[in-house]
Amino acid sequence: MATAVRELADIRITDGTLRPVAEKLLAGERLGGEEAVTLFESHDLLAIGALADLKNRERNGDRVFFASNQHINPTNVCVLRKTCVFCSFARTPKEEGAYTRTLDEVLEEASRAKSAPTREFHIVGGLHPTLRLSYYTGIIRALREAYPGVHVKALTAVEVAHLARIERATVRDVLLALREAGLTTMPGGGAEVFGAGVRATIADRKLAGEEWLAVHREAHALGIQSNCTMLYGHVETARDRAEHLMALRELQDETGGFLTYVPLAYHPDNNELGEQMGWQGRETMGVDDLKNIAAGRLVLDNVPHVKTHWPMVSQFVSQVALDFGCDDVEGTVVHERVYHEAGARTPMELAYDEIVALIRGAGKTPVERDSLYQPVRSFD
Repeated sequence: MATAVRELADIRITDGTLRPVAEKLLAGERLGGEEAVTLFESHDLLAIGALADLKNRERNGDRVFFASNQHINPTNVCVLRKTCVFCSFARTPKEEGAYTRTLDEVLEEASRAKSAPTREFHIVGGLHPTLRLSYYTGIIRALREAYPGVHVKALTAVEVAHLARIERATVRDVLLALREAGLTTMPGGGAEVFGAGVRATIADRKLAGEEWLAVHREAHALGIQSNCTMLYGHVETARDRAEHLMALRELQDETGGFLTYVPLAYHPDNNELGEQMGWQGRETMGVDDLKNIAAGRLVLDNVPHVKTHWPMVSQFVSQVALDFGCDDVEGTVVHERVYHEAGARTPMELAYDEIVALIRGAGKTPVERDSLYQPVRSFD
């Protein structure tokens, strides 16, 4: 107890409502839902960051992971084009800019990484109305054959459920087919915010929060680990955020299948929600980006890693996040489409050496990883 008190004395807390939360954290106790709300409502960013940094160092020391990865988006055609009002990526089949890659085109894109060998392909796209499961298993098999040993992280829970409907199969059947084709892990996209009111506003007709959780529960039961996410900075409240994190933590208690938590910043350009609200050009602020990283680390005490997605929040904010409870900076990416369609002004990719320099510049130790967070190369 004396150690906890000494550490608390080292953290300058200016918000009195945060002190009981800090005391609980430093005593090694788990936060409840109301305390998670307090984290999101408090303006004492530096104290929240210091607490998250302490908890991250207990788990990861000064190591910061990154992947030599490549994002591939096979199609932007999506049946939810008119109802996911926060999305700038999706297109209807005949809309200008709509595309669907052939297998040869996907393989051609996969060959474009220049700064380092790709060790992970990250594959997500739209909910195409007619593409069958065989299209995706064919892509995964071809990539595994062309790049032996490279991991494939592919298809959100929303895409998996969509394919199950098209195939008139179970989610389990779809996941088994993807695993047999060579799927290593799943991304965490499509979670948005689980609250029914929020989803009705920003993503009506999209997979409900309980259904998203059910897909990941099934994946974890089959040995397919995954990421988890939350889209923040739109119409959600602090309580919506807190309840979302608590739901993720509850599933992680049950399955242990989440590898990393990735808070995703909403971008308002080129989408209906941003236009309706007059938010064009007004992306999230660094304070909120850092708070979401730190709160994620403090609430999700059972998720091993917390990632900053630099294409969404900038290299600078991502570097600062490494002192706010974050231990992963995404990766090289190569060609990022989804958030650049929404107005992101970051580069399409970062070279391998640039990521190493970003991490070293924060006084941390870069560790290249694979999809399962097994170290590939360390820069001690």
